[in-house]
Amino acid sequence: MTDTALASPNVVLTDRAAKRVSRILSKEPEGTVLRISVSGGGCSGFQYEYNLVQEKPGSDDIVLQKGDAVVLIDSMSLEFMGGSEIDFVDDLIGQAFQIRNPNAVASCGCGTSFAV
Repeated sequence: MTDTALASPNVVLTDRAAKRVSRILSKEPEGTVLRISVSGGGCSGFQYEYNLVQEKPGSDDIVLQKGDAVVLIDSMSLEFMGGSEIDFVDDLIGQAFQIRNPNAVASCGCGTSFAV
């Protein structure tokens, strides 16, 4: 991988993702962070949710921070996301955050839902 990354309890935030999160947060009120979570649903059983929130990290959150980018993940979601890499891709199909999750045994075509 040519992109350097920040790791925290088994989750990696790439430079590309951190740069995009910083860009998004720069247009939001001060104190806004990106919360990534896993919830039931989607075509494969679980889905990722991305929410801009104004909240302090909870006692069960891990905090991924690189420069101005701050990402929160709660401990329940971390159980499903352990070992994952959070990246941002910009290709012919479009731009999107992409989570490469080694725990996922199946995923849908759009890449936002998965099964473990």
